[in-house]
Amino acid sequence: MILTEFDYVRPVGLDEALTLLAGRPGARVLAGGQSLLPGLRTGEERASLLIDVRRLEELRGIGRTPTGIRIGSMTTLAELAADPLLLAEAPEIAAAARANGDPQVRNLGTAGGNLAATGRATDLPVAAIAAGATAELAGPGGVSTISAEELAASGVPAGTVITALLVPAAAGGGAAFEKTADRATRYPVCAAAVRITPDGPRIAVTGATARALRLRGVEERIGGGPYTTENVLAAFRAEPRELFVPGRGTSAEYLGHLAGVLTARALTRAVQAPA
Repeated sequence: MILTEFDYVRPVGLDEALTLLAGRPGARVLAGGQSLLPGLRTGEERASLLIDVRRLEELRGIGRTPTGIRIGSMTTLAELAADPLLLAEAPEIAAAARANGDPQVRNLGTAGGNLAATGRATDLPVAAIAAGATAELAGPGGVSTISAEELAASGVPAGTVITALLVPAAAGGGAAFEKTADRATRYPVCAAAVRITPDGPRIAVTGATARALRLRGVEERIGGGPYTTENVLAAFRAEPRELFVPGRGTSAEYLGHLAGVLTARALTRAVQAPA
């Protein structure tokens, strides 16, 4: 399909982008465009104005903070996948970025765009939830934060722009990400991310559920381990069946089982990861 008509502007700074966003009903932020542009073509998305923030250097980069790691929202998925700091201290984030699409998609797609694409299952949100990450937002009221879990549930608040993903420092435990991808689109049929903490594992899934979701019930049932496939699958079988939604020709029962298998694999890899 042909794109619907809209205006386009490339602001020179974040303040200008926020002013444009607030001043035009129907304005949308263009990051990598890997989800928004196809949506505009199919009619799933609408925009009166595209505000292109891809060249705002203030929104790029990965660095250490006193409490963890800060990932600028316009940092590409390819950069996330190869960054030494993420590979060492937030491997679930690097692995989720690496699993996203193909090299062309990863070279264009951004951290912020992947987090903002809450209309379909994507890879980075589930890893961010498992990591206990928060998104930094800029808006009319200044800078604020929202948990990755809440962002996945409610989307980006109106009038705001994701400026960074804030990943807390790992507390000595491992982390991992596993995915079964749709062969045609590379979107996850199901993906699972885990991080081992002193209080037990943090577990999140997407694709098999209506949105990226932390599974606290599963966490409580498996506790401190052992993280055998049998124990993990038993914990998943105890979840309400309506939690898992059928899609792409797969049943809810199958997806619930697949989520358990992927989680068990991720937990095994996280436990075996070097400290």
